[in-house]
Amino acid sequence: MRRLILIPAALLVLACQDRTPDQAELRVIAEGAALRGANGINFGPDGNLYIAIVLGQEIVVMDRRNGTILHRLGMELGVEFPDDLVFGPDGSLYWTNPVAGEVGRRTPGGVVTKQMVAPGANPITFSPDGRLFVGLCFSGDGLYELDPELMEAPRPIIVATPENRNPLGYMNGFAFGPDGRLYGPIFTRGMVVSVDVGQPGDPPSLSPWTDGTIQVVATGFTEPAAVKFDPWDQLHVVDAGTGEVVRVDRTTGEKTVIGTLEPGLDNLAFDPRGELYVSNFRHGSITQILSSGQARTISPGGMIVPMGVAVLEGPDGGEAVFVADYWSLRKFDGRTGRQESVYWGPVVREVDPPSLTRLYTLSTDGDHLVVSSWTAVQVWDPRTDRVLEHYPMPRLLNAIRFRDDLVVASPRLDGVVWASDRGMVLPVDGANVIEPAGLATDGEVLWVADWATGTVWQIGFDGRAPLDPVRVASGLANPEGMAVDLDGSLLVVEAGAGRLSRIDLTTGVVSVLVDGLEPGVQATGSFPPTYWFDGVAVGPSGAVYVTDNVNNTLLRIGPR
Repeated sequence: MRRLILIPAALLVLACQDRTPDQAELRVIAEGAALRGANGINFGPDGNLYIAIVLGQEIVVMDRRNGTILHRLGMELGVEFPDDLVFGPDGSLYWTNPVAGEVGRRTPGGVVTKQMVAPGANPITFSPDGRLFVGLCFSGDGLYELDPELMEAPRPIIVATPENRNPLGYMNGFAFGPDGRLYGPIFTRGMVVSVDVGQPGDPPSLSPWTDGTIQVVATGFTEPAAVKFDPWDQLHVVDAGTGEVVRVDRTTGEKTVIGTLEPGLDNLAFDPRGELYVSNFRHGSITQILSSGQARTISPGGMIVPMGVAVLEGPDGGEAVFVADYWSLRKFDGRTGRQESVYWGPVVREVDPPSLTRLYTLSTDGDHLVVSSWTAVQVWDPRTDRVLEHYPMPRLLNAIRFRDDLVVASPRLDGVVWASDRGMVLPVDGANVIEPAGLATDGEVLWVADWATGTVWQIGFDGRAPLDPVRVASGLANPEGMAVDLDGSLLVVEAGAGRLSRIDLTTGVVSVLVDGLEPGVQATGSFPPTYWFDGVAVGPSGAVYVTDNVNNTLLRIGPR
């Protein structure tokens, strides 16, 4: 669905005299999903579906019949980075926060308490007799029993050691079977197992695969993500890698595919009538699997966190607009906003040869794209879906092609550096340069925007050696994405103020091109300050494209 935004002249301020409000058109050309991904799901005592959303930092309460969002439980209620959730016998809502490694609890009366477990706290469930269990997955590995009041110290059941850092192999969404054992998928081994959780006072297992703690139930999965039992005690599994929903005979291990959806399945839940619902973390959909195996969409999927944006000229003279969407790289028609293609990044780890990294920032590199996450920068060929260059980088904020190399902004590497040898281009000095993030170039000089100080620097070069930086603008509010416009001016997204500004590089005058946008989502905890990067790009036609990750949309400002 596309909609036209009509902005009052007071909100649309134009930097160039030849552009008037009547000539400038700001449109939403692509809208994303209602959910910013969908992770753990469970039905509450009220009969509604509760959905944990890590990226959105909220728990969404949805009407399972029609997908209507009834409530959002967010940071204002103490909910942060929820990955999985469950309801206790007293009706309390519990959720895990793998980023902080803690478990949260909200009583029916609204009282919120939390307990630290360990980094990577992810799957959570109750046993039939009211015992609470939490596993570590991806950022850690292990299994713990918790006091439902979150008062007593967690009891370790399976723990990692320096000699055995992955004793389980990442056990994700789990559930208790009718035999009293804990069933769950082992993501890295492509199997489903059952675990003897023992009793309070039992010593923890250091080698569960050899001491009898684990029993293999079924194998042959690609990326099994979660299991649940239906009201008739039948075991069901979702496979993130294949999109298959599978019923498993827990005695023989025989598998029956009962439905196939798009890859990226995260979790599943049965309502009291035994109807099955499935979540997708990659594009935020909620789907019901009917008894016939057909899928009924409850909440459609789509773009979930639009960040970096880049434009390539299409073969018909149109513009192909690429948007970094965390798990995916999406290609849109710049005129209609129709999604033409989607390319997926990795779920857990990089592979060799490297596939697309997770997607944060984008920039053009001839017919290729420079893509980056917080951990790597790559050059990617959209025609072949191949990674041509790959550089691991720590705490990476942005990257672009400059001359015959890439330049990357990484405070962890003390500034802006060359990707090939990490030679310094613009160092962090703690005063003028603190968090370099925005990058742009005309091929001759480089512009760097510092997120913390609001300063934009221009850097010339003598061969490969950078000259002293020159301040071209200051006082900007958390500048992030930058792009050189066709007239040679510099466009900057001021994420802290919710506006798109223009810098006249001849005079240094900063004027506002578009105001009244939503301020960018800011980081929490230990995340880089840009967090969900706000991007801008200029197409060959002169159209300007901006990502609005707060409203989950792609915007276009029509060309002159």
